Amino acid sequence: MALKIKPENILFIDIETVPLVKQMEDLTKGHAKLWTQKFEQFKSRNPDRYDDSVDAAKAFSLEGGIFAEFGKIICISVGILTESGGSKRFRLKSFAGDDEAVLLKDFALMINKWSSPEKQLCGHNIKEFDVPYICRRMIINGIELPDVLNIAGKKPWEVQFIDTLELWKFGDFKHYTSLNLLTTILGIPTPKDDIDGSMVSEVYYEQKDLKRIVAYCEKDVFATAQVWFRFNGLPLPDPAIIENAN
Repeated sequence: MALKIKPENILFIDIETVPLVKQMEDLTKGHAKLWTQKFEQFKSRNPDRYDDSVDAAKAFSLEGGIFAEFGKIICISVGILTESGGSKRFRLKSFAGDDEAVLLKDFALMINKWSSPEKQLCGHNIKEFDVPYICRRMIINGIELPDVLNIAGKKPWEVQFIDTLELWKFGDFKHYTSLNLLTTILGIPTPKDDIDGSMVSEVYYEQKDLKRIVAYCEKDVFATAQVWFRFNGLPLPDPAIIENAN
């Protein structure tokens, strides 16, 4: 599956999201009504997803962060392999905080400086979740989209995204494999050894432990990089070379 791209030209990325507010009651009346309508539509299309104990308010706390219209980004972590003087490093950097607009602006500034025609973004399910979510939240916050993310009108081969989920599908587009499952079957240490995505909202709103979420997001980035290296038959990056640039 070797791809014609140097590992040093790939920026690995992951995001963490939460509901806009702690509970549905904290939304404006109009926004809460729109969430209820969305929940009812989603529930009718997915009757087995919820039991009778889950109403719109509970669903918002559980899943509001999945939707860019009702959630926000609290962390974007990126990682890149660098080499200098024969010494390799995997540099991690995170943009995190309560002020989404600030972290998005900082991320946009970084990625505009980094991007060039030969470079690619890589993430797990990046095409259907991370990139669309970032773009939607940037538009909501009045932030200009970086060129690498602004794919409107681009041809498929012009889009600079590598999606490890898509690579694993091998054309089976109905198939979904989580990063946790993929790392497990490939013998890569799981990034879910502390928390998983379902716990992020609780850790953020109840425990107020953003550092824990950042650490989890950075583990996902490194795990995604290891998956890409495995796909391409390359030696896996050693955790010992991780360097935090925050």
